[in-house]
Amino acid sequence: MFGKGIRLFSLAGFDVRVDLSWLVIAVLVTWSLAAGVFPAYYEGLSTWVYWWMGVFGAIGLFLSVIVHELAHSLVARRFGLPMKGITLFLFGGVAEMEDEPPGPKAEFLMALAGPGMSVIIGLVLLGVLALSRGAAWPDPVYGVVSYLGFINLVLAAFNLLPAFPLDGGRLLRAALWGRMGDLRRSTRIASRVGSLFGFGLIGVGVVFFIRGALIGGIWWFLIGLFVRQSASGAYQNVLVRGVLHGETVRRFMNDDPITVPSSITIAELVEDYVYRHHFKMFPVVDGEELRGCITTGDVKGIPRERWSEERVVEHLEPCSTENAVQPETGALTALKLMRDTKKSRLLVVQDGRIVGVLTLKDLMEYLALKLNLEGGEAM
Repeated sequence: MFGKGIRLFSLAGFDVRVDLSWLVIAVLVTWSLAAGVFPAYYEGLSTWVYWWMGVFGAIGLFLSVIVHELAHSLVARRFGLPMKGITLFLFGGVAEMEDEPPGPKAEFLMALAGPGMSVIIGLVLLGVLALSRGAAWPDPVYGVVSYLGFINLVLAAFNLLPAFPLDGGRLLRAALWGRMGDLRRSTRIASRVGSLFGFGLIGVGVVFFIRGALIGGIWWFLIGLFVRQSASGAYQNVLVRGVLHGETVRRFMNDDPITVPSSITIAELVEDYVYRHHFKMFPVVDGEELRGCITTGDVKGIPRERWSEERVVEHLEPCSTENAVQPETGALTALKLMRDTKKSRLLVVQDGRIVGVLTLKDLMEYLALKLNLEGGEAM
């Protein structure tokens, strides 16, 4: 779903990362609280106090989302499901699974863990406020704690909507999966329900906007758009995993790749290889020695007037885990690497020698053919 993100810290053995899109949500949440929510409920405070309340409210929401996703991750680990970690992104957070749950029971318990944790956080915070009613807390402190208690309950309730891939949608999929015994079919149904909910939320946003509630309208519209797109994307991921499960890179690689020597100039590379074969990456080989690879991105960084002077050897990328795989590497692992690194071609290396090239185009063509022949249902 995401790129690598920025690693913040490790929690219970899981890396917590933040996608750059989270900065958008952080600013919007802080602004919404400081300019709208807190002034409406706590009048007479200074502008700076409202902004500090907004900042601490946003930080509290940030931590609440992390704990929500941590609950998912801990249950997933209990069922032996590999987890990449937790990533915060535009509309909250996600516990990143490397595979689908092993069964409907695991799916059900994993989905329930996040909202359950949010309910616990919300009730604890509101309970603390109720028990300390006579403590005369300052309005800013009372306001932030009250908001966090309430928003955690809202977070739980929203996530329990049966709109896949929200937690409620995953509960629905678990129920369908347990009844039908078919992951693909249950995901398709849950995704369709999620898409309908997305349309509904978009409609709510439009109504809010028409009635003059600008902030609320923007929020509901964007959340609805996100739910709809995520529902479709989640179903496509299940299809891809089902088709490529158990397949290795060897099946899809081109075992007679076009290679270039390291001694040629960049001009020769462009004229004799790039313009002739239309590839964006070429292995660089001298004799039987694999030196690395060179891409059109590398070439673009070289001034045009120096192409006839600069040589490939001066600009090649050495083999690494970001541009090379082995023949027995799983096709799903290779596809994930392509998505993470935004590379459409990978070197296939064995014992230090180039044995092939894997392209995203070949994987996608195989997926399209197999789904067409074997009944890959559309959303």
